[in-house]
Amino acid sequence: CIDKEDPKKRGKGKGKSKDVCGYPLSIFFIVVNEFCERFSYYGILLMNKILYLRNVHVYFLTALFQSSSLRTIVYLSIVYTIGQVAMAVSAVHDITDSNRDGTPDNMTFHVALSMVGLFLIALGTGGIKPCVAAFGGDQFSEHQDKQRRTFFSVFYLCINGGSLLSTIITPILRGQECGIYSQQKCYSLAFGVPAALMVVALVVFIVGSGMYYKAEPEGNIMLDVCKCIGFAINNRYRHRSNQYPRRQHWMDWAEEKYDKLLIAQIKMVLKVLFLYIPLPMFWTLFDQKGSRWTLQATTMNGYFGKLVIQPDQMQIFNPILILTLVPIMDSVIYPLIKKCGFNFTPLKRMTVGMFLAAMAFVCAALVQVEIDKTLPVFPSASQSQLKLLNMGSSAVTVNLPGNESLTLNAAQASDKYFTFETEQIIVSVGSPGMTQAIFLKRKSRQTLLIPSVISNEWLLTQDLTCKPGQGNNEIRFVNGMNMPVNVTTSAVDLGLIEPFYYSTYSTIKNGDNIFFSNDQDQILLDSITVVEDIEPNSVHMALQIPQYFFITAGEVMFSVTGLEFSYSQAPSNMKAVLQAGWLFTVAIGNFIVLIVAEIAKLPNKWAEYVLFASLLVLVCIIFSTMAYFYTYIDPSEIEDQFSKKVDEDEDDKDKREKAEIKMVRRDSAESYDDSYKQSNM
Repeated sequence: CIDKEDPKKRGKGKGKSKDVCGYPLSIFFIVVNEFCERFSYYGILLMNKILYLRNVHVYFLTALFQSSSLRTIVYLSIVYTIGQVAMAVSAVHDITDSNRDGTPDNMTFHVALSMVGLFLIALGTGGIKPCVAAFGGDQFSEHQDKQRRTFFSVFYLCINGGSLLSTIITPILRGQECGIYSQQKCYSLAFGVPAALMVVALVVFIVGSGMYYKAEPEGNIMLDVCKCIGFAINNRYRHRSNQYPRRQHWMDWAEEKYDKLLIAQIKMVLKVLFLYIPLPMFWTLFDQKGSRWTLQATTMNGYFGKLVIQPDQMQIFNPILILTLVPIMDSVIYPLIKKCGFNFTPLKRMTVGMFLAAMAFVCAALVQVEIDKTLPVFPSASQSQLKLLNMGSSAVTVNLPGNESLTLNAAQASDKYFTFETEQIIVSVGSPGMTQAIFLKRKSRQTLLIPSVISNEWLLTQDLTCKPGQGNNEIRFVNGMNMPVNVTTSAVDLGLIEPFYYSTYSTIKNGDNIFFSNDQDQILLDSITVVEDIEPNSVHMALQIPQYFFITAGEVMFSVTGLEFSYSQAPSNMKAVLQAGWLFTVAIGNFIVLIVAEIAKLPNKWAEYVLFASLLVLVCIIFSTMAYFYTYIDPSEIEDQFSKKVDEDEDDKDKREKAEIKMVRRDSAESYDDSYKQSNM
């Protein structure tokens, strides 16, 4: 360990940090803080899929705070923690469960408290997220550029490490049974553990405060920036006539009122923000791995041997690949590219990352084409579909309009659904046939239950018109016996099923299930017949792994590089502001998803994937063109030039003042001598 000594960081802002293996010891506190905070954040996010709030929408709020990152992080972390505690308390049903039936008596209280918690969490994470990254970058001295670049990679690793563990642990916590009066799924524990981790994150961050380099507060920098830009625009508008000479940059019109250093810093920020304009399209595609890709997985086979992967669990591949690819990129890929003589600049990395994300959606489109081949054809708005089920003990012959005669064996169903364009059809059963008019519902699937006694009532059931969500099964029982039967499983109770009647659909997870009957006669379980209305998923989820690989590789090259680029190109007093601008592109990307999907309204999902991939390729070309003309800068050198100029101006001013004082003294002395001579005379 050696003392950390940076001439630029002497004074009030300098902490007592040591360098360990070339890195400031203070950043280890920041990294641990980020890991705990991300575990907490993703735990809350996982539990709030219904009341889902994209916290990234308020990242721009950081710009409204002072440039002192430390105070911003501490204060907003407290707000963040309060929000998570509120979420945990809102999940405790026993607070308002006065009759102890397991259901809250005042649901308004719980909903209101959870919404307050979500708002505070959104405000907290939106405020501290960009500040932590910028604050971590500030801990490095000028000679530690390499370590600073590595820090942003480690910082991103901690984000995904916290995400991975939270995704695995939080559902386990939720699955526990807890409660004072009634035992239920323990949502309060699933919310409470992330809240506790946020407290740990806050404590760890405060413990290291004595080691941090802390930039001195400079007031509300964002307000100064807005005022300066507003004055420049207004001044330019007032001097729009040709008689006024043009200026090199439109911000130069603010020189009459504002310091040239501030104007130069604003120019640097605007230059980078202009480069950010195409970036939201990347996030438009990236964020769909948690929505559209999960929906795609619900129509796929999740059996990996004896292990069953749920559709939303496929997202675990993203943090796993992040933890794998970041070290490989930093230690192998980038050095290898450099040895080959290629200048793989940050903007080039980001361009390649965007292209890889587009390739991920091409892979998703190819997978969707394979899935579409296995999906059932459901009725359109003008069609109806009908399946037949013989509930009798002997075979019957059925005649349907527009179809050949069909023979159904006892307790057997037709192999397929028959599609009809009319609402009413005439069905003939048996020989001699008994004919009935059947009224079908449009845009629906129904099953006609043919009783053992043809003259009895013919029943129509409403069947599923879509695959069950989350890769689950929807199951029902049809009782073909002349006595009622009660059927149960370990998961659900199907209830009492009357003779020659059917139960409602119940959701059951994948895997083996044991069915029980309370009837002493086990004939139901011995002679059960399985009928599939919708075929099981046959396209394997493993086909999604390539698209997760491409999107993750793109994320490593795009997002990790973008964090470091945003820091390196930002003026010293606007690091957090530019980090917030970077994160604000994520929010814009979320809105683009909704806009594009609403405008396009493509009938096929694979076409939608191709559309998004094409848009990103187009944006990638635009961004690469903009990046080609971008000139990398060293903000500290530019700021030093202005500081030197100010010092020189002050020196010149001091010299002029001294000369004037000398002149005044000489003039005064001469006047004194003259008056003295006159007096003598």
